[in-house]
Amino acid sequence: MYTDIGLSAVLTIISHVLFILVSFRLLSALRFDKLLRPNHVGASRLLMLFIAIALGYTVSEFFLSFLTASGNLRYLL
Repeated sequence: MYTDIGLSAVLTIISHVLFILVSFRLLSALRFDKLLRPNHVGASRLLMLFIAIALGYTVSEFFLSFLTASGNLRYLL
């Protein structure tokens, strides 16, 4: 029982970190420094990080919810 909880926690952490990194990598193609005032490079990087965390967390939660729902389909029959 505790092993299942531990594996679920590890899967959740890995999923969140992976999707946040993927989101950050994809968002790096956008030019956030053009949206902000000149000479605010640090602010644009921080904005990109926050957006990557929000987007990565949301996608990760969807992925984990989908895995849980598909795993629960066995109880349907």
